[in-house]
Amino acid sequence: MAEQARKLHVYNTLSRKKEPFEPLNPPHVGMYVCGPTVYGDAHLGHAKSYVSFDVILRYLRYLDYKVRYVQNITDVGHLVDDAEEGEDKLSKQARIEKVQPMEIAEKYTYTYFRDMDALNVLRPDIAPRATGHIPEQIAMVKKLIENGHAYEVNGNVYFDVSSDPEYGKLSGRKLEDAEAGTRVETASDKRNPEDFALWKKANDNHIMKWDSPWGVGYPGWHIECSTMSTKYLGESFDIHGGGLENQFPHHECEIAQAECAHGKQFAKYWLHNNMVTLEGQKMGKSLGNAINLHEFFTGDHKLLTRSWNPEVIRFFLLQSHYRSTTDFSEDALSGAENGLKNLHSMINTIESADAGNGEAFDLNGLKESVEGVMNDDFNSAQAIAILFEQLKEIRKEITDKKTPINIGEIKEFLHDFVDGVLGIWPQEGGGNEELAKDLIELLIEIRKDARSNKNFELSDKIRDELKELGVQLMDGKEGTTFEIE
Repeated sequence: MAEQARKLHVYNTLSRKKEPFEPLNPPHVGMYVCGPTVYGDAHLGHAKSYVSFDVILRYLRYLDYKVRYVQNITDVGHLVDDAEEGEDKLSKQARIEKVQPMEIAEKYTYTYFRDMDALNVLRPDIAPRATGHIPEQIAMVKKLIENGHAYEVNGNVYFDVSSDPEYGKLSGRKLEDAEAGTRVETASDKRNPEDFALWKKANDNHIMKWDSPWGVGYPGWHIECSTMSTKYLGESFDIHGGGLENQFPHHECEIAQAECAHGKQFAKYWLHNNMVTLEGQKMGKSLGNAINLHEFFTGDHKLLTRSWNPEVIRFFLLQSHYRSTTDFSEDALSGAENGLKNLHSMINTIESADAGNGEAFDLNGLKESVEGVMNDDFNSAQAIAILFEQLKEIRKEITDKKTPINIGEIKEFLHDFVDGVLGIWPQEGGGNEELAKDLIELLIEIRKDARSNKNFELSDKIRDELKELGVQLMDGKEGTTFEIE
């Protein structure tokens, strides 16, 4: 194991402090991250979470850890408003779209991975679906009943929170706070209002339901993740991640279920990403201000003035720490776009440099600086700042005909880190394409000025010459747009 791996520190929500990262079975690492509930398209909040954990995954592998990454698909049991009573989110969406719930699951699982692929988020090693693990969930519920931590009433099974003295250790909430914190309408058959559902009895109108020892029903939201994570990573594993909003009640309940079922520590390190805000307000479907990722990529949303390259969105998110709030605006995206172009320009200059004849660049110093901030709880924002500062120096040496003699090793490191960890490598020929688009936009501005000055000869010449080159200009009320044929 590399020396840097032993220096890695992560912020553990469970202990509320940074701790040295010491996996249970090095060099192997088990990591579970709560995946999407697939009832709608992924939005910027999802991107923040899954890009953050993508970089965490990539950096662990950069440090030579052998990571098994599990990220579930929730396709049943997640009720509206995260409540204990009410309608399943997929069933509700199926009713709106007049299709079967599993059609909703298939549709939005596809669009989720489509959009994550566009953001260059690596696929998980295992992506288990809740509906594919009903027998395992029933088995865990049975074990909790046998262990005295759960009870059945009229076909419903509830976890007895009073039976677990450690309940609340992740969030710091006490039992008397639990009911208000979960926005739960207390079911009449519960022993205590803070108890939560492990299995719910299904009425005749409920489409997604299965046979169980307690009658026909469906699993609670929390039991799914406890079951699937331990099935694929073991009863104790290294990292459990997810959004900060899931810390309570979802993750708190996961811990209670798993530890009371198996009698051992569930996850050693709990990592939580913070949220994305729009002018200080949380972005989310329930608030009506969420822009889904496909709308960013196409520009088809009333809050957007244009389309945005997925790589720009990824870079924008990496410019803030995963535990920090990221405030969205198109101005911020525009700034990220310019920064990414600058970074790509420097990398392209370095990539095209021939064998060096100048003094060796302090590559060890660059590595130590970048790895130092990444080892401090995966600080991608500071790593990017260091890259900008030092790559400028390398570019200057190249343009001054003093290309560092170790330019080959510099290129190798940039591939390993910028491509392998940050996932923002310039695309093949991407720099030329961006330059061409920028030049076309410049000619459109010159043509606009020419028309304003009634210089129609120049205006027509620009239009006609661009057409000869395969660029079609289209004048409209909103201005001039173009298509490259």
